[in-house]
Amino acid sequence: MSEKFSFEESVSKIWDKLDGWFDAIILKLPNFVMAILVMILFYFMAQSIKRLMRKYLLSRIAQKSIQDISAKIIFIIVILVGFFIALSVLGLNKVLTSILAGAGVLGLAIGLALQGTLSNTFGGLVLSFMDKIKIGDYIKTGDADGFVSEISLRNIVLRQPDNNYIIIPNSTFVDNSFTNYSISERSRIAVNCGVGYGSDLQEVEDLVTRIIDESFEQKESESVEFFFTEFGDSSINFMTRFWIDMVNSKEEHAARHKAVKLIKSHFDSAGISIPFPIRTLEFPKNGIKLDINNSNNENR
Repeated sequence: MSEKFSFEESVSKIWDKLDGWFDAIILKLPNFVMAILVMILFYFMAQSIKRLMRKYLLSRIAQKSIQDISAKIIFIIVILVGFFIALSVLGLNKVLTSILAGAGVLGLAIGLALQGTLSNTFGGLVLSFMDKIKIGDYIKTGDADGFVSEISLRNIVLRQPDNNYIIIPNSTFVDNSFTNYSISERSRIAVNCGVGYGSDLQEVEDLVTRIIDESFEQKESESVEFFFTEFGDSSINFMTRFWIDMVNSKEEHAARHKAVKLIKSHFDSAGISIPFPIRTLEFPKNGIKLDINNSNNENR
């Protein structure tokens, strides 16, 4: 025969259980308070150690990105040490053992689930320790270019000359090539132009070489180069190459702007023409012949 259910007895057992928990909490309260104090203490310790490391040790590292990531790693390590000590204060040694034992399995599961994120994190570490890129460098990768504003564990941030920001995942950036204009203070640029078929080509070469050499300082082992490149539809085209001080795209645009103005001005003074395309339309039936000058290469 089944025992008769007793509501009063059930309530009494519940209260006894809660009373036991309450007594346990009261007994553990000093340890709980101590664990909280330990976590607070280690938090401020982590902040202080991070500042001291930045000031005395990490300041010797030229790469600011390495300084930032190293400081974050130190901070996390100190916090983890405080967390484990707090668990020991609470007498949760078995919990601590279980956490350490399950960390490997959990790490494997997280690694499989977050392959992209971990790839970005590893890419951030690689970028931080690369001596070919640092904060403030002007770089170009794919269709994106700008100044390196930030290198984090997830992405690299580029500030474009128009003050827009491009955020590129580290894994994407690391897997592709990039151009760093800030590594070398000197770079060579090219300016293309064309002259009429009736021009004296030697005079053109001598004139362009002279004005570029006079306007842009060429250091030792550097020189102005001039090459005729092709017979165009309405001109003989050429290219001149020369060295300039350049660590970003603005300096390149400014130098090319100056060179174009100089070439045009001296060509006008020397009577050298820079032809523009001409389209000739013929109408055999009525004998009409129409010449259309179109500097924009458009037939109207």
